Amino acid sequence: MKKVNFLLLFMFLNVFARAEEGMLIPTLLGAFESDMKAMGMKISAEDIYDANNASIKDAIIHFGGGCTSEIISDKGLLLTNHHCGFSQIYSHSTVENNIAKYGFWAKNLAEELKNPGLTASRMVKIEDVTAKVLEGTEELSGAEINQKIMANIALLKAEATDGNHYEANIKPFDYGNSYFLLVKETFKDIRLVGTPPNTVGKFGGDTDNWVWPRHTGDFSVFRIYADENNKPAEYSENNKPYTPIHHLPISLKDRQVDEFTMVFGFPGTTNQHTISNELDFIINEMRPAQIKMRDLSLSVINAAMKKSEATQIMYAPKQARIANAWKKWIGQIDGLKRGNAVAKKLNYEDAYAAKAAESDEYKEFQDVVKSLRELSAKYNSSDFTYNMYIEYVYVGSEMFKRARAINDLITLYKEEKTEELAKAVEAEKEAMKSFFEKYDVNIDKEIFLMQSEYYKNTIDTAFIPASLNEDLKDLQEEIFEESFLVDQEEYMNVLNNFDKYAKKKINKDAGIQLFTELNDIFRNKLLADLRVYYGTKNQLMKPYVKGKYEMYPEAKHWANANSTLRVTYGKLEGSTPRDGMKYTPHTTLDGVIEKYNTGKDDFDLLPRMLELYEEKNYGDYAQDGELWVCFTGSNHTTGGNSGSPVINGEGHLIGVNFDRSWESTMSDYMFDASRCRNISVDIRYVLWMIDIYGEAPHIVDEMTIVR
Repeated sequence: MKKVNFLLLFMFLNVFARAEEGMLIPTLLGAFESDMKAMGMKISAEDIYDANNASIKDAIIHFGGGCTSEIISDKGLLLTNHHCGFSQIYSHSTVENNIAKYGFWAKNLAEELKNPGLTASRMVKIEDVTAKVLEGTEELSGAEINQKIMANIALLKAEATDGNHYEANIKPFDYGNSYFLLVKETFKDIRLVGTPPNTVGKFGGDTDNWVWPRHTGDFSVFRIYADENNKPAEYSENNKPYTPIHHLPISLKDRQVDEFTMVFGFPGTTNQHTISNELDFIINEMRPAQIKMRDLSLSVINAAMKKSEATQIMYAPKQARIANAWKKWIGQIDGLKRGNAVAKKLNYEDAYAAKAAESDEYKEFQDVVKSLRELSAKYNSSDFTYNMYIEYVYVGSEMFKRARAINDLITLYKEEKTEELAKAVEAEKEAMKSFFEKYDVNIDKEIFLMQSEYYKNTIDTAFIPASLNEDLKDLQEEIFEESFLVDQEEYMNVLNNFDKYAKKKINKDAGIQLFTELNDIFRNKLLADLRVYYGTKNQLMKPYVKGKYEMYPEAKHWANANSTLRVTYGKLEGSTPRDGMKYTPHTTLDGVIEKYNTGKDDFDLLPRMLELYEEKNYGDYAQDGELWVCFTGSNHTTGGNSGSPVINGEGHLIGVNFDRSWESTMSDYMFDASRCRNISVDIRYVLWMIDIYGEAPHIVDEMTIVR
């Protein structure tokens, strides 16, 4: 056990040459405190994370399980990105009351809008439990080790939640070289307080997404509600605004280039250890095919949204989900190629293997690079087929979503789970209603044909279902003219008479037949290979990463992001991403107007913005006569950091992280401190939008303002 803890110590105590790289577990920030203070931090590591006393971590909230948010008042006011609250904003939008288009600010608590299913979680405690998880495994082997680990984890989780309302999870870090206990408190009554109009919150659209200079006011405001005891509760009219343990003060002070910045949030996934030939496959084969699949969907959706406001409301959240990864991947490929990422990984791996061969002390690591390369070469084609299957069945035509739901019901029917089936049918009736409210069969019909043609021509013939070998236009007509999956009335009829239809008629439906063929191919021809591939890769990655710590203790080491609470720190600074191009560290409202004057749809504005700009009505929120909109920093972020607070050296909120520059999207695989920058909306622009543009000063009055 001493060896495991020694590795963990190396993981966090090696302060790197450029501290911007890395996503640090907050419990071990003490090791970085002197470096952070040298960069301008005035507070202590305990001010950031303290398990027993109020600290900044108590204001950092996991929003909806996929984004980050922060508490900014003593009444539970919650700030996150506009794109994180996108689905909720559109769920309250109609043609008659289009709050997405025109914005919304609740005038009082009674006007705040409930959001069924939306959660907000506070991290109560993070604890290194590596020794406890691995206790008793020393003399075991094979499956027995995993069984013992699972038993230890179950016991630790039970102990952590005994006598309280918390939830507990234990996650492996670095492929099982270490384990951390994560205890959280989840709130279930989260209400929408306000949103700027789309012309602010989504200013720049797909044109500007992942691109600098940026001028997007990407924020929205919610509130956490709790019961009379300030504890989490389901929605109730009797609930009250949550009184937080800590909320972030907001700084209106002038910003300075190179000032300290810290991003605190829940980054989703990074893959810094990806082996060279797998990365080459991702860059040159998998990502281009995924991009093409989404190109096809977006070409249909974008055209339809331009023709109708009703369609725009229906499809905006779907379009955003599809487009976000689509454009990110385009920039990611470009950045990795420009950064010679594959060549750099090859050189590193060769040096790693050579060093491991130098001593029997490193015997455990001597063959791991060779094994990982061979594994990737053998299974990349299976991984390609799997990812294309995901794009086709889970991201493409929405007809498949209803087919998957029916397939789940059929499984319960065949297993004769009568009671479970009855409950599942009723749940599907509710899900079906909201689905068809946001569904246009003609859009889906076009997407289906275009993606089916590309899917059929791209994957190996061994994985093509029989239905796709027919004339695709005939198949399209059969599904979208006759299948109950795309007709709300027929779909409800099937659910109301499920026992009758499950015996024969469901299986004759063309949409169900196609999904069944695809699902059978996945399970019978692909799943076994995927299990071997991912399982073996994880087994090999454990010693590979361990070898990095042991053989290169002086190098930069940090655990991959895995949706757990992390801290990254750097500076407010621009960059020079390529020859002849220099990015300034901030943008202003002048740039918003310049883009508007191009006449492009993505840069549209409502008249109020133009009026306030002409008046130069910036209130208390300007700096040297300019209204800052966004700024960049050298903080290492990824998906999940959306909505994260950007905090200055005094522990005050100065911005809301929402993006990276296009050149920075490579950082999921390889961080380059010279070019990788996170993008944030300046908190002063947020307050200006609420106070002056939105005419809702009562919301700002709740906050603690530092001038």
